[in-house]
Formats: sequence, structure tokens, C-alpha cells
Amino acid sequence: MSTEYQHKPVLLEESINALAVKEEGIYIDATFGRGGHSQYILNKLGTQGRLIAFDKDPQAIATAHEKFAHDSRFSIFHGSFAQIEDYLKEQDLCGDVDGILLDLGVSSPQLDDPQRGFSFQSSGPLDMRMNDQQGISAAQWLNKAKEVEIANVLYEYGEERYSRRIAKAIVIAREKEPLSDTKQLAEIVKVAHPRWEKKKHPATRSFQGIRIFINNELGDLDDCLEQSYRCLAKEGIMAVISFHSLEDRKVKRFFKKMVDGEKLPPDLPIIDSAVNRKMVLEGKKIKAGRLELADNPRSRSAVLRVARKL
Repeated sequence: MSTEYQHKPVLLEESINALAVKEEGIYIDATFGRGGHSQYILNKLGTQGRLIAFDKDPQAIATAHEKFAHDSRFSIFHGSFAQIEDYLKEQDLCGDVDGILLDLGVSSPQLDDPQRGFSFQSSGPLDMRMNDQQGISAAQWLNKAKEVEIANVLYEYGEERYSRRIAKAIVIAREKEPLSDTKQLAEIVKVAHPRWEKKKHPATRSFQGIRIFINNELGDLDDCLEQSYRCLAKEGIMAVISFHSLEDRKVKRFFKKMVDGEKLPPDLPIIDSAVNRKMVLEGKKIKAGRLELADNPRSRSAVLRVARKL
């Protein structure tokens, strides 16, 4: 019998309020997960409104069909949000979208299910793919990658300062026995890590780095941000929830680029409208409040940023 892993959407009210949902509007939930944000958007839409969701995870797609199969306002695309522009062009909707929500990172069901291979807390196959039907698993990559490649991934995507030491330990361990299990990898990292952070498992950064690399999360995010801007209608809203500094930095820099407009000499005598600013920020970044933190500890690292297309 399969276990149903629950997911609590983070910054739910804040993100939906930021979208300022219009009853007859067109909205995108670019990371469906288990549909928490989608449900709230649908609750605010009228009969002529439309919600299009995206997700790589086959289990998320199955949940979407189960929950919303009979709602004609809802549809979902099985694929990366880096394909958002191509899909919307096929639907003749590019440039007509009133709001796009990105809830980045890995979902609770993915973390909690040992069979997905995302967590170092339980023993399970070392997979880490958002879509386990495509690409190579973490085990396949770790068992063949060069030591320097592993070190670079741990450092760049996991911000792990001891990446070289951990990569060397991984290569030595795989020579004795192929890597196949999450607890096996976690133990290798744990032993190799010389300085543990307080209240953080020593494998946290390594698992994050490998997961981001395996799923091309940051590359997909870059593509999605640029495409989302082009898909928005004038005055359309983009709301992005990030869970670690690498994601948030990209979102912050993208919004800044769009808000600042063209870079011109500071002493050039031009009016503000000539700068070609493309977006405006909708308030400051938002973090989870005390009540949400108490109810859902995973919300502690979440950051919501919102911008509107001019």
C-alpha cells in the first residue's frame, strides 16, 4: 500500500495575495507540487478564469489529475517550467498571463519519501531526480564522475567549503562498493566532514548540491524567469518563493535588472521613461511569520519576492 506524503505550501496567503487574482484572469502555477497554491488560486477564479500548472514530477501530475480532473478551468503540463514559453505559445497565450507563481526547491513529499532519494535521513535508492523517468540518477552520476567534477558541484551548488575533501572520500568509497543508497552517501560525507554546522546535518549541503545539479535547477530557473517575463501581460505579476541563497540571489538579480532598465551613463540628461524599465517591485521580500514557522519549520528559509510588469 502506498503512503500519501503531505505537503504544506509555504507563504500560501502571502503569495496568493501578491498575485491579486482577477476572477477572469489567466494564471500559472509553475511548480504544482501537491496543488496547495493551485487550490487557492482556483478558489479566487471565476468561471471564465484559467489556471495552467507545470511540474516535472510524475507523482505531482497524478495528484493534479486526481484533484482537478473535473475543473475545466485547470490544466497541467508534465515538464519543466523552463518550457513555459513554448507551451504558452502553443496555446496562443504568451503575453496574456496575469500572474505567475514559482515555488522553488523540493517538495515535502519528495523529501519525506525515502524512495525518491532526496533525503539523508532515511535509507533509500540514491536517485534525486524530480522526474525519475528522465535523465541519470545521483547514483549513476556519482559512480562515474571525476573527483574534480564532484568537488565542483558540491562547492558551486551546495556551497560546501569542504567539497574537495568530501569528493575524495566519495571516490575512495565507490572503489570499494558502488554508491546506491542515501544513507550510505550521507555516512561517507559525515565521516569526511571535519566541521559540522550547529543544528545542521553535515550532509545537508552535499545533498543540496547534487540534487540541484542532477535536476539542472538553476539553469531551468534562469530560463523560466526570462520566459515568464515575456509571457506576462502588461501589469502581470510574478511571485517567486526561494528556499536557499543560490535561488534567491538569481531572483533578486533578475528583478533588479528588470527594474533598473538599461544601463546608461549616470550624467546623461534623459527622462526616467527613456531608461526602459521593464518591471517594478511590489514591496520588500517577505519571510514566514512566527505562526507559520511554528507550524511548518521548513518555511524558515523561504523568501518571497514579487514584481509587476510595466
